[in-house]
Amino acid sequence: MKTRWTPVKTAIALALCGATFAMTPGFAAEQGAAATQAKPAAATMLPGDDFFAWANSEWLASTEIPADRGAWSSMHALADETNQRIVKLIEAAGADKAAGAEARKVADFYNAYMNEAAIEAAGAAPLRPHLARIEAIKSRTDLARVLGASLRADVDPLNATNFETENLFGVWINQGLNEPGRNVPWLLQGGLGMPDRAYYLDNNPKMAELRTKYQQHIAAMLTLAGFDKAEERALKIFALESELAQSHASREESADIQKANNVWTAKDFASKAPGMDWKTFLSAAGLGKQDRFQVYHPGAVTGAARQVMATDIGTWKDYLAFHLVNQYANTLPKAFGDQRFAFYGKALGGTPQQSLRWKRALSATNGAMDDAVGKLYVGKYFPAENKARIQQMVGNIKDAFARRIDKLDWMAPATRAQAKEKVRTMYVGIGYPDKFKSYEGLQVSPTDAFGNVIRAQQFHYRQQLAKLSQKPDRSEWCMPPQLVNAVNLPMQNALNFPAAILQPPFFDPQASDAANYGAIGSVIGHEISHSFDDMGAQFDAQGRLRDWWTKEDLAHFKAASQKLVEQYSSYKPFEDLALNGQLTLSENLSDLAGLAAAYDAYKLKGGEKAATQEADREFFTGYGRAWRTKMREASLRRTVLTDGHAPAQYRTYTVRNLDAWYDAFGVKPGQKLYLAPQERVRVW
Repeated sequence: MKTRWTPVKTAIALALCGATFAMTPGFAAEQGAAATQAKPAAATMLPGDDFFAWANSEWLASTEIPADRGAWSSMHALADETNQRIVKLIEAAGADKAAGAEARKVADFYNAYMNEAAIEAAGAAPLRPHLARIEAIKSRTDLARVLGASLRADVDPLNATNFETENLFGVWINQGLNEPGRNVPWLLQGGLGMPDRAYYLDNNPKMAELRTKYQQHIAAMLTLAGFDKAEERALKIFALESELAQSHASREESADIQKANNVWTAKDFASKAPGMDWKTFLSAAGLGKQDRFQVYHPGAVTGAARQVMATDIGTWKDYLAFHLVNQYANTLPKAFGDQRFAFYGKALGGTPQQSLRWKRALSATNGAMDDAVGKLYVGKYFPAENKARIQQMVGNIKDAFARRIDKLDWMAPATRAQAKEKVRTMYVGIGYPDKFKSYEGLQVSPTDAFGNVIRAQQFHYRQQLAKLSQKPDRSEWCMPPQLVNAVNLPMQNALNFPAAILQPPFFDPQASDAANYGAIGSVIGHEISHSFDDMGAQFDAQGRLRDWWTKEDLAHFKAASQKLVEQYSSYKPFEDLALNGQLTLSENLSDLAGLAAAYDAYKLKGGEKAATQEADREFFTGYGRAWRTKMREASLRRTVLTDGHAPAQYRTYTVRNLDAWYDAFGVKPGQKLYLAPQERVRVW
């Protein structure tokens, strides 16, 4: 099963749900999060030589990556602890006869997933009616109908580096880029079983090896499902996916929101993307009555339609059958799940060992009923006093950011006024949404794991389609409370800080203000700053994609941003692989501005203690320690190639652009991270 909450993301998230804070382990069961391979620091390591290693030397020396992970970090540890708490709550709900109907559904979903004996007994039988519908395809019209009916609202905007979905397209329902008062359907590229077009097209030995292993995986899955001539079918499926990949946008292209601003009418599809029976497709997808669509990846839509006509129906049927089996492998007998992990966990992620069944069950439950699980969590683990304290910090950091805007000598008064309006009107959700989603009408069986996943996806899709007849809600959350992350929603001009990230090491009620402002304060500042990064700055206070900058201001902003691109492109985790400063620009800008705003807020509100060098050291150390992370080579390589965040080590290097860091630690010329004052990047 492809869970909705997974560990990586990039700038496309800003356009969809929002720009998230970090590569969170979230609910993912197969992969690890972005990190670093930095070695532990020696006792003589100076902060100015490697601040990441200096701040985390003891942790790096004593920590091993668990066998079932591609990486391990403070965020992984926090998510793991949160998940263990949640499982106990679910188990208690299952044993409590007085538990409410929604809590009972959560427990039934989880327990069905845990019932491996029932899953083994069912064998491949749950697949048969779905495979029969695929086998019944006789014409291109039939194919369009099945492709449309298979669409789900499974675009994971928090996992935007993997904006690929195994369905032919991703569907997302939200307000249009030019119409903030109206919800529209968005279409995004999909249809690939590997994370990105680069895995199909890049000409290097590592990618070639993964392509071979992926074809073997396709054949193995088909064999398990009872198909003959599996290798022959796998070759054709891979060839089809390779053709789809040719028309896909790159990561960098997807990060350009202007290229996503394509509004098509229903009639436009036939002329702009010939080859598909679009009337049948859209009707089967529940979109037949829609008159306007936001087509994020027009090239991919056109390319997919072309392949619908160019590729023989038999190959399409095999393609659909494989992806059905591949998506739901973890709710089928153990051999299916093991094979899926062998490719996605071991080959792609470098993870030696599969996660325990309870972790995968919880991941699936979170994906199906995230708000219901979140309600259980916050009721037990998020006290009101923590919410109040975080709200105060948010207010302080918003004030500090507004003050920074006032001090920008390069910004014109008109631009400054609109920037401050964005900060002033920003909705900030703390802990949990004002209104939880309802799961009334979702049928959950205590014995049918496969059916539960299918029904939950269909239920979610219907909920999303219902938004097409509703006005956009800027207080709607994009994250559940139990996710260790945070998000900026530019089209809503809103921020979400889930309860699960509002605990140590990010927020500790017992820690000093300096440490808390360095850790969770930088997270808050980061999300505020996403409203003014290279993509967020293109949206106004109402969430409309609009140019509200003067030409001179925009030119200055782009020039300053380019310096950050160059700085991050100079970092090389491997001899043959450097960071992509353009791909990571949005996050790097927000790291820089967010850390600076959090520092200002602490200095303004921290009283006499905040004026000391000791306090500054605590502040920056709190920031550095929040990023402690270790990663296996395969996962780190994938992160560098596909993630909009720089690996953790390089995110801590943000400090080298702040003058206060040099004063706090006595950083001098000759130390590796030292930048002369004129070389330090200053944007906001």
